[in-house]
Amino acid sequence: MSKRLSVTLLTAPAMILLLGVFILPMLMMLLLSFQDENQAFSLHNYSLFIQDPYYLEILWRTIRVSLWTVLVSLLLGFPVAMYMAQATGKMRGIVTMLILAPHLISVVIRNFGWVVVLGEKGWINETLTSLGLIDQPLRLLYNELGIVIGLTDSFIAYMVLAIATSLYAIDPSLNKAASILGASRIRTFFSVTLPLCLPGIIAGTTLVFSLSMSAFVTPALMGGTSVKVLPVIAYEQIMATLNWPLGAALAFLLLGSTILLVTLYTKLIETKRYKEVFAS
Repeated sequence: MSKRLSVTLLTAPAMILLLGVFILPMLMMLLLSFQDENQAFSLHNYSLFIQDPYYLEILWRTIRVSLWTVLVSLLLGFPVAMYMAQATGKMRGIVTMLILAPHLISVVIRNFGWVVVLGEKGWINETLTSLGLIDQPLRLLYNELGIVIGLTDSFIAYMVLAIATSLYAIDPSLNKAASILGASRIRTFFSVTLPLCLPGIIAGTTLVFSLSMSAFVTPALMGGTSVKVLPVIAYEQIMATLNWPLGAALAFLLLGSTILLVTLYTKLIETKRYKEVFAS
């Protein structure tokens, strides 16, 4: 049996499964998005999205929330990744376990936990009120802030692990060489560490942004009915109003927007100052 035939037979079950549960349903939804109420070919669903300011605002809100989630995850996750890169093997394993442990719990349960913490009578508001720091409860839920908090909690692990992986590969002697040549810690960070860990930052931000754009459970639970994002609107069109063509069109517009933004972002980074980092 030839090597090529062996590889084909080994990958055939996975390819058949991928074709049946992913590719074919996606193609069916794509064809459905080009149908009108009479099941005739039409661009009405896509033109409705472009012409209706409501849907454009929903798209912009989805992008805005995702960008804030990426920024918060990067600011909070980078120091953790730096600590992991400098820690001993045992401590690195403990930190990794602590980062991954919350993901053993359902995202629904974690979101309800945030509702208890962030609600008007939650732990944060009750504590601030008892200390006399606020007179009225802060509105930390059912707005974009609540969604960003929930999404950051869900996806920050991807950011930390992606950046930490890049930091592990950096030769410690490079930082020592920079120090010997008179570079300060800040200069060493921006001239050595940051450029070399940029692939990890790109991977982490891309993962967090893509997952945030397509997130449904967290925006639905922590955004409430007043702050909706595109995945929630697509779900409502399909499951509530039974408008499958419009829901399918919204889903593919969301997919296309995510792919376009991620591609532009990656190309912009790779062709600017640090393009030599990606040359290999």
